[in-house]
Amino acid sequence: MAQYKGTMREAGRAMYLIKKRAKEREQMEVLKQRMADETILKSKVDKKFSAHYDALEVELKSSNVGLVTLNDMKARQEALMREREIQLARREQLEAQRLQLEVLRDKERKQEQKRQICSLSFTLDEGDEPDEGDEHEAEAAGRWRKTASKRKRNLGKDPDVDTSFLPDREREEEEDRLREALRREWEARREEVKREEIEVTFSYWDGSGHRRTVSMLKGSTVQQFLKKALQGLRKDFCELRAAGVEQLMYIKEDLILPHYHTFYDFIVTKARGKSGPLFSFDVHDDVRLRSDASLEKDESHAGKVVLRSWYEKNKHIFPASRWEPYDPEKKWEKYTIC
Repeated sequence: MAQYKGTMREAGRAMYLIKKRAKEREQMEVLKQRMADETILKSKVDKKFSAHYDALEVELKSSNVGLVTLNDMKARQEALMREREIQLARREQLEAQRLQLEVLRDKERKQEQKRQICSLSFTLDEGDEPDEGDEHEAEAAGRWRKTASKRKRNLGKDPDVDTSFLPDREREEEEDRLREALRREWEARREEVKREEIEVTFSYWDGSGHRRTVSMLKGSTVQQFLKKALQGLRKDFCELRAAGVEQLMYIKEDLILPHYHTFYDFIVTKARGKSGPLFSFDVHDDVRLRSDASLEKDESHAGKVVLRSWYEKNKHIFPASRWEPYDPEKKWEKYTIC
């Protein structure tokens, strides 16, 4: 065989061309194989459809003998197609059931193998008489199995080492259950307190006081209180007959209380105002004379129900000049009169 003789550059070019041709040849073979597979697949699909319709056509020809009207022919063809579809659906259902049964059998077979591998037998062979040593061994094995099943979750831990600082799922779940039980108990007590009734003494203020008393629940809001108070005041004051709840203000201890706050909010937080406590809604002596808000006392004076229009006209005159919006963050160290 003749050998190639030339420069290194030409030899490298020849090798590159040989590799390129081999790569193109491989790509051509792959394309040929792919085209052959697609041709076979298309031929199979055509055969499936042709077999299906050929079977329908044969059955239709065998069932119709003689002269048949077009409507009868169409009806018979539709009936045969429905029957064919039912048969195909039934065949698919049976195939799916068969596959499901095979999966279940495989699962049972695997479980049985695991059970046989993991099982530990201490039974005696037939014909062997048990002696005292074998009985003691069987009892010890039974006790060991019970202990191992109880301590299976703690397997691998040293009981002599303090692990309280480590994460423990069982301990955390117990704490979560206890926390949830305490939360439910607290909510039940809170709802029970909110259902308790209190007497709210107030004065409708239009420059002079007109004292009234209503019974409310501790969980009621200021808006609900004003609505109930307005129902009792409308028959005595004509200016209130066309007024709504949103036009009224409730002033307690020289503070304008928002409509969305509840009496329970002021009671549970022991809130204080400029001239007395906000957590007591009946009337006692004037606590402003003691001038000490650090003492927890339920002595207070009546709140005022005022029309917002009256307040806008007279807010520069005492006592409206002392009133200011309620701020839960603001603390009052001493009660004042002016």
